[in-house]
Amino acid sequence: MKGVPLWVARIILVLVALLGIGVAIYRYRHGLGAATNLGDNWPWGLWIAFDLLCGVALAAGGFTIAATVYILGREKYRPVARAAILTAFLGYVLVIVALLVDLGQPHRIIHMIWMWNPHSVLFEVGWCVLLYTTVLALEFAPVVLEKWKMDRLVAILRTIQIPLVIAGIGLSTLHQSSLGSLFLAAGHRLHPLWFSPILPVHFFLSAVSVGLAMVIFESTLSSKIFGRSIEKEALEGLARALPWALGIYLLAKLIDLVGAGELNLAFQGTTQANMFLVEILGGVILPILLLAAPSVRRSTGLRFLAALLVVGGLIVNRFNVALVGMTDPAGTTYFPRWTEFAITAGIIAIGLLVFGFAVRHFKVFPEEHDAGGGAKSAAAA
Repeated sequence: MKGVPLWVARIILVLVALLGIGVAIYRYRHGLGAATNLGDNWPWGLWIAFDLLCGVALAAGGFTIAATVYILGREKYRPVARAAILTAFLGYVLVIVALLVDLGQPHRIIHMIWMWNPHSVLFEVGWCVLLYTTVLALEFAPVVLEKWKMDRLVAILRTIQIPLVIAGIGLSTLHQSSLGSLFLAAGHRLHPLWFSPILPVHFFLSAVSVGLAMVIFESTLSSKIFGRSIEKEALEGLARALPWALGIYLLAKLIDLVGAGELNLAFQGTTQANMFLVEILGGVILPILLLAAPSVRRSTGLRFLAALLVVGGLIVNRFNVALVGMTDPAGTTYFPRWTEFAITAGIIAIGLLVFGFAVRHFKVFPEEHDAGGGAKSAAAA
């Protein structure tokens, strides 16, 4: 592998993770006020906009690929299924970790288990995240149990795989859309370019699109990092589906804005208008145009670039909804303190370290064959 050696990259990630853990301890000792730039005007910031809203959406590849393989029976996508489920599981666990840092009284996060408030969107989101994380753990468990030759437990989990996948699809649909429902309460305080009665639909459709893009993104990166063969047929298939998913999202967004008479707001030259154009042009329209070309879908580099644009567009969208679109009614501005960045970077570093550990020690990717015909694990490459 060219570039930074793996052992150097691991040391850097460990140092970043330790920094994040150290800052998190400081946050718990001194409170949110001392560790963040949050306040009464900005009750949520980087940890909600990125760690939660983006983290949940970027983990959507788990339910999209699981549904494609186990419900629709598209076997060509099976080589990327385990990695997609692992990415989703780690994503949700790290979202929970981020919430524990963001909550004023994190020890109360478990109160939702017995103190029910069915009229709260957050109650529904919390339960769906809890249940779906459990589903993902059960879906990935056979990969771990196979290593220890626990065949009986693997067989039991295989018998309930389809119900688990169906449950995962339902839970993901509910909470991906419900995160959009949270911002319906903002009303006029959220800029019209993003506020919509069907904002939950926009959140779900964009999550489906970025889920496909994330599988292309992480599979391409891991093939380079771990020196294994890329899943060419599966990724080309995802690249063919991605423009359709993006197109449905774009069509829903444009119909919504035109119907409300608010599309002209995108061309007023304001900060919100410019950020909206960056989100739509760079994160939706450009990837559609790129992936419409068969030569782009077949090119590892260009396909990766298109997926990266979709991921970037989703991140911009969630930042726009949570932060940029709220700037005017807040009457002030918000920029994260370095400690907020440190904790977020630490959470990402931990996720990358655990993903790398799983790839090295478990059969996350299919076995490959060497020139002599012998099998070798992709994780050992």
